[in-house]
Amino acid sequence: MLEGFGFLALAAAVGLALVHLFAGKIVSLGGIPRSRWLSAAGGISVAYVFLHLLPELAKGQEQVRASAGPVLGVAERHTYLIALAGLAIFYGLDRLALRSRRESRAGDGEDRTPPGIFWIHILSFALYNALVGYLLVHGDHRSAGELGLFAVALAVHFVVNDFALAEHHKARYQNVGRWIVAAAVLVGWGLGAATEIPEAAIAVVVAFLAGGIILNVLKEELPEERQSHFGSLALGMAGYAILLLAT
Repeated sequence: MLEGFGFLALAAAVGLALVHLFAGKIVSLGGIPRSRWLSAAGGISVAYVFLHLLPELAKGQEQVRASAGPVLGVAERHTYLIALAGLAIFYGLDRLALRSRRESRAGDGEDRTPPGIFWIHILSFALYNALVGYLLVHGDHRSAGELGLFAVALAVHFVVNDFALAEHHKARYQNVGRWIVAAAVLVGWGLGAATEIPEAAIAVVVAFLAGGIILNVLKEELPEERQSHFGSLALGMAGYAILLLAT
């Protein structure tokens, strides 16, 4: 039976799922130059990673080191390696999607990914979202306020991800993909409500998620053709940093 914090985690999971379902309706956020709101959303996500998730990696490092076997025991910074792996994996997925779009444009003139790349990309982000849903239940949230800060940071991050996925996959994402990644958040919440994994495994999940968030924000903001807004990005980072430090 759900009580107190469990209801809040469920409400956050539902809210995050709805972000994916309705983010595409905000037409003003699309196009070039990049929307100031999307840049600000990226800044909020980065601030949360650096001021909350990365400090969690430092604490989780001790738990992972204690749980590591003799082979992994030689690694001195397990969680940071996992964060690096998360960054590298999502970078590779983005490059795969971009390359397939170039090949598609050169072939039939269609600027979209083929079905195989679509499913690889969507299932990867479904896993990503399921990890978020799980952390809504078992993350390092000591109060409803901290859970709210986590949910808000991930909500604006999901908006950034949603526009990137829609750009890569076009109608396939709107018709199929967004429903899958939205449902994945609820699946992750359900797994979190039904199961509990060791703290060292939670640290691994947080590390992977942190690496993925950093890459998914920066890949959207850094390319010159995006014409992103540094001021909005900086304002989002500074504003959310102040909020995090004040709580």
